[in-house]
Amino acid sequence: MNSGLLRIWIDTERLKYPHTGLYHFCMELGKALVHEKTNREELSFYLPANKMGVFGKEALYRRQIGLHKYQLPSTASYQVWHSLHQGSQYFPFRRTIPVVLTIHDLNFLHQPGKGAAYIKKSLAELQQKINRADRVVAISSFVLEELHRNLQVNSAQASVIYNGCNFSQLAPEVPPLIPDKPFLFTIGTLAAKKNFHVLPALLKGNDYWLVIAGITHEEAYLQKIKQEAVRWGVENRVIITGAITDAQKQWYYQQCEAFVFPSIAEGFGMPVLEAMYFGKPVFLSTYTSLPEIGGSLAYYFASFDPDEMRSTVEQGLQHYRQTEPQQALQLHALSFSWTAAARQYLSIYRDLA
Repeated sequence: MNSGLLRIWIDTERLKYPHTGLYHFCMELGKALVHEKTNREELSFYLPANKMGVFGKEALYRRQIGLHKYQLPSTASYQVWHSLHQGSQYFPFRRTIPVVLTIHDLNFLHQPGKGAAYIKKSLAELQQKINRADRVVAISSFVLEELHRNLQVNSAQASVIYNGCNFSQLAPEVPPLIPDKPFLFTIGTLAAKKNFHVLPALLKGNDYWLVIAGITHEEAYLQKIKQEAVRWGVENRVIITGAITDAQKQWYYQQCEAFVFPSIAEGFGMPVLEAMYFGKPVFLSTYTSLPEIGGSLAYYFASFDPDEMRSTVEQGLQHYRQTEPQQALQLHALSFSWTAAARQYLSIYRDLA
């Protein structure tokens, strides 16, 4: 083997969780890294057995197994380790290999129900990884600012690399559950931090439907969403799809009247850019990273008061129809590039070798 190769271990273990933002992050960045690398780099992806070969023949693969939480495989022949998520349980604390750590969020600071003891423990665990890392990458300026506010981070070793936009054109697939009339759309894991329970109130006084797509992470929260739909008398116009395919997701984006995303805890917000790519108006909360990613082209809920939210949507849709910003929305989405992200990560790898 060519000893001049820069051999990089990339932890994509989160590919075991489909229909999540981390799955798409690992998949899209992995593909871009393979495409952008030169013959001087050799990429080895650490992933579940059922994902072997997913990045093609230009990459190497290491199988992830649970025992590696206690004893990692040898890293002696690698020059860089990249942990693609701060929550990974596979981390080279006791190795001398240079480490790149990507941090997606500090959502535990914003999630309802997280007590002081939990937050303190989570911060301490993350600080350990930051102390071990040679380079820390945040996926938004908001996340980097939160790191500096809550943890000890060497500014010279920390930077922001934005995610790309997942805008692969597919042949749309009509989902099994479709509304009878114009609808609002949202997608994400059904958990309290997504704040989806405020959305059924948007249907009062109009004929819109609401489609909520995503896996259920918190069963109690799913019930809360349904209860809100009943409370507003719109339960017959709320569709909760569960997991959907990328082609079905594309159909919903193309057909919806607007994308609504009232999340209170986001490190980035990929669905925002996906909706923008299809030229759709997006209505967001003002929390965490969303104003940074949505920019001036998004509409924002100043509060979660039902009347104010409905007014925001009505006025936003009127402005959207008058200004027709579809091209500007798509260009904004395309400004977030996986190719650019891959090139920036490759530059970090080379600097560390």
